[in-house]
Amino acid sequence: MPAGSSSKRERQYEHIKKSAEDRGESTKRAKEIAARTVNKERARSGESKTAGQSSMRDPKSASQRGGQRSHSGAEGPTKDQLYAEAKKRNIEGRFTMTKRQLQKALGR
Repeated sequence: MPAGSSSKRERQYEHIKKSAEDRGESTKRAKEIAARTVNKERARSGESKTAGQSSMRDPKSASQRGGQRSHSGAEGPTKDQLYAEAKKRNIEGRFTMTKRQLQKALGR
């Protein structure tokens, strides 16, 4: 977190990071997701010195969106996301499965 961040943003960062790790993301990826989300929220609320146009233009905040972009569209969730869910459910043979096989095994 940047110097001078509020305790609220620190808690938000830790919560988002933990949630990402619980979904099966690597620690590095979880930190990236949390940092990007918190930085975008800081920009939208005027807490940062600079703000990108996409941060200000998006009608939904990152917390309102709740990962919609990563799960929407024709392809749906990624193979990694499906694998993480299969791992949580202890589905045997998941390591060698294709994306389509993982979807079928998970009932999607």
